[in-house]
Amino acid sequence: MNDRRHPLPDGPEGTEEPDGSRTAHGSHDARAGDEAGQGRRGGGAGGRWRRFKGSPFLPAAVLSLLIAAAAGLFAGSYTYAMADPTPRRIPVAVVGATGDASAHRERAQAFAAAIGEDLRSSLELREYPTAAAADEALESQKVFAVLRIPGDPGRERPVLEVSSASGASVAELLTEAARSVGEETGLRVTVRDAKPLDPGDPRGLALFYVTLAAVVTGFIGAIQMSVHARGLDPAERIAFTAAYSLLGGFAIAAAVDWLLGAVDFPFVHSWMILALTMFTSGMVFTMFQALIGRWAMLPTWGLMVLIGNPSSGGAVSWPLLPSPLGTIGRWLPPGASVNAQHTAVYFPGYLHVQPYLVLAAWAVASCAVFWILRHRHPGGRADGS
Repeated sequence: MNDRRHPLPDGPEGTEEPDGSRTAHGSHDARAGDEAGQGRRGGGAGGRWRRFKGSPFLPAAVLSLLIAAAAGLFAGSYTYAMADPTPRRIPVAVVGATGDASAHRERAQAFAAAIGEDLRSSLELREYPTAAAADEALESQKVFAVLRIPGDPGRERPVLEVSSASGASVAELLTEAARSVGEETGLRVTVRDAKPLDPGDPRGLALFYVTLAAVVTGFIGAIQMSVHARGLDPAERIAFTAAYSLLGGFAIAAAVDWLLGAVDFPFVHSWMILALTMFTSGMVFTMFQALIGRWAMLPTWGLMVLIGNPSSGGAVSWPLLPSPLGTIGRWLPPGASVNAQHTAVYFPGYLHVQPYLVLAAWAVASCAVFWILRHRHPGGRADGS
């Protein structure tokens, strides 16, 4: 009996297996292709995300969003603090003729009520028994002006002595309000500037600008140090931050005083304030770099620039700032630096320890946190040498 085999036709339809079974290659290949295609389609989005996540495009996109947000916050913080300064309680010393306390208080209160209405606020009147006591209060920056009530108001005008050195924006506001009140009420007041600013800085902004320069270059220096001197160990990093701060503080003071003649600095004193400000700013960034790594710029910028500089009292005096900023500013490095510099330049006989303690506390705390977490800082030499 002949064993006849009928071969399968050649081509894609199928082939004969040794056991006589038939396999349809065409349908099998089609199914395999469909499954592979479905696999590619199902994993396509995930694959693209993994590639994007591992590429430089993700941090670039995140940075673009963060920079845009920072720009808006930067403009908003300065506009909020400085665009429409509104006086809150401005302390003013009142001194008058002895033996006429009731009349003197009545006239002072009438003036304060009129000028307070003009300023949409109220003056905080502080009575002093003598002219010398009122002058000392002005020198020690306990008050922003002195209102002198004459013994014979029929013959003499009251005198309002402002202090541009205590706060140019407050002095300007009080001067304008006093003149406006005098014209409207007939209560004529003579206005004098008892403590004027340096002729080279008629708006009183130079101290704000030198502080801003010290703050910004302080943390930019730390950023550049972490990029270009990555191999520094922790002690060396602190030492070089102190070194560029000393050099930078000297350069700022020399440029503003010797080169431009804008402010007559007590040179060494102002230089040391600027150097401490730069060092503090640099170490704040270094501390955040040990805490959160590559995103250290965000809290540094927020603390030192978005909040610290507008609330420093350098461009707009504290009584004219929104009250939260006026309170916070004294305890941040920019505000402490402006306060220390301002007192050193214009009130050297009445130095306050508070701004120096604030700067020192921020510097020491930043160094301590960095030192404790130095193993997490991205710098240092690999061999530990």
